[in-house]
Amino acid sequence: MARAAVQRRLTWQLGTVDKVTDETPQVRTLTLSVPDWPGHEAGQHLDVRLTAEDGYQAEREYSIASAPGEPVAITVERLDDGEVSPYLTQELRAGDEIEIRGPVGGYFAWRPEDGGPLLLIAGGSGIVPLRAMLRSRQHAASTVPARLIFSARTRQDIIYAAELMQLQQGDTVDIVVTLTREKPPGWDGRTGRVDEALLREVAWPAGQQPLAYVCGPTAFAEAVSATLVGLGYPPQRVKIERFGGTGGP
Repeated sequence: MARAAVQRRLTWQLGTVDKVTDETPQVRTLTLSVPDWPGHEAGQHLDVRLTAEDGYQAEREYSIASAPGEPVAITVERLDDGEVSPYLTQELRAGDEIEIRGPVGGYFAWRPEDGGPLLLIAGGSGIVPLRAMLRSRQHAASTVPARLIFSARTRQDIIYAAELMQLQQGDTVDIVVTLTREKPPGWDGRTGRVDEALLREVAWPAGQQPLAYVCGPTAFAEAVSATLVGLGYPPQRVKIERFGGTGGP
């Protein structure tokens, strides 16, 4: 990697908010213009830094929601007691600037040449880096079989709902959504947690040598990954990205 690119990854720079998209009542996507962005891979994240008038600074990591080659985007879930997310999801507007640094990470990244079959399992906002992978696959016109299992609390908590519906209708990705807190009228999807019974039914069989990416709260990610290994998935082909506490969607 060129020295200049490495330096840009390590240096804080200003990104301008080009677009704000409300995904759910609690979740917002920010699309940024970053003139010196060195490029990223699907599955990486970036750092955001906010500085108060008194000089106090707060930093948080956010998964990149966009595919390589697309404008940089992050999708942020508001935590009412958070230091950063309330500002990003309620106060930031198009034209505002924020400090970012990155991209960061490489272990959880997926590239079209990595192959598959691709199994993506998300809990709540863990869908964000997996969305970047699906978009990367789509832009590359990859024919790698892909299946997404997405666990959300309620119907209104389904992040990227319209985009996922388009992918499903286009017959390019198998999508399984399960709700853990309700079964709303007219819902013909699944309910309940992502457990062994569900994975036995809808995950790629281990014999097909799938490549799995699991992202969500710590307890969710660890339980799902352990179940996949128990179903015969080689541990080295199950990649995990954990965040937050031990709760689950």
